[in-house]
Amino acid sequence: MTIDILKYIEVCKRDIEPGQRELERIALINQERVLEAFWRHRVAQTDLAGSTGYGLSDVGRDKFETMFAEVFGAQAGLVRPQIVSGTHAISLAMYGLLRPGDELIYATGMPYDTLHSALGLRPASGSLQEWGVHVNVVDLLPDGGIDVAGVIERCTERTKLVMFQRSRGYSLRRSFTISELADAFARLKAARPKVYIGVDNCYGEFVEAQEPCHVGADLAMGSLIKNPGAGIAPTGGYVVGCADAIEQVAARLVAPGTAAEYGPTGPYLLTMYQALFLAPHIVMQAVKGSRLLARALSGLGYRVTPACDAPRTDLILSIEFGDPTPLLAFCRAIQSAAPIDAHVRPEPDAMAGYADEIVMAAGTFIQGASLELSADAPIRPPYIAYVQGGLTYEHVEIALRRVLDQIVPNLR
Repeated sequence: MTIDILKYIEVCKRDIEPGQRELERIALINQERVLEAFWRHRVAQTDLAGSTGYGLSDVGRDKFETMFAEVFGAQAGLVRPQIVSGTHAISLAMYGLLRPGDELIYATGMPYDTLHSALGLRPASGSLQEWGVHVNVVDLLPDGGIDVAGVIERCTERTKLVMFQRSRGYSLRRSFTISELADAFARLKAARPKVYIGVDNCYGEFVEAQEPCHVGADLAMGSLIKNPGAGIAPTGGYVVGCADAIEQVAARLVAPGTAAEYGPTGPYLLTMYQALFLAPHIVMQAVKGSRLLARALSGLGYRVTPACDAPRTDLILSIEFGDPTPLLAFCRAIQSAAPIDAHVRPEPDAMAGYADEIVMAAGTFIQGASLELSADAPIRPPYIAYVQGGLTYEHVEIALRRVLDQIVPNLR
């Protein structure tokens, strides 16, 4: 590292400073909404104890799920350590609502890679298509917008659930803002009022001042090792939404007839409560860091989306390298700045749920925790790295120094 790199980063920080103030305003709104839920439900030390075995009469769990649902604009929720990932939460919701003969429409184009097997877009035992659920994917419009008219046209009497993926996944399409989703939901509900609207909310929680259920979604799902886990929840996921839908999803999680009454929380409740309290602040640390990365790398000629001055609705920043060599150098620089396993050299390899080899820079305290600074990429043209997270803005800045040192040899 040399002084020129430091000077360049300082220029980038000054350029993005006005937009950082807007992020702080959003964090304040979200923090207040979370705190009001704590106050309204009179959270006490005894609520943090957790339960074992069946988890019956777990007052702290039931209170937390009610609070969590309210914070996310929903009537009810399941927030459980037994849900192990965002893909699990999304699959759980789909299997809870859909029955043989029903139809599922994906309204935001091809979903994230790990869902292809669950949907049956890639052959897999137990997929929705194997269970007799028809899956229909509606492509986005040429400008990257949601083809709401096309979705409505595809709906039939069999259509039970229309899913929206808020974040981009492994693609260059933009992530969808809450206002864009609100418009799509309103148009869809007006035309097909009986259809459930579901949202894959992964990477989006607390980035804006509202969540999908605030603007008309019937369901939203995500992972506690992403945004709402604040980097401290060691496992878990959530589904929130209207009460009748959550009842069906709960029956799928445990068993019909027992539903949400069963489910021990073990030692996890304390960290789940604490994570919900911290999440608005930690998420904004990550988004601030993402804007710094976007400004620095776009200033050196790399194509990044979203741009540093574009509105944010999720954590993910995509950086197009066009060649595997700088892509791997970037991921290895991110790994070298991690607090855990900084000495490990990421290499592309096969990974469950993905069609291509994947390289992952993930020196995280919680395995797979993408609210922590991490980067991953499928090894396929145009060789795009997807960066997310950063529990502290300072960590992202330090990682950026290493990135610039590795991928920009003339910046010394």
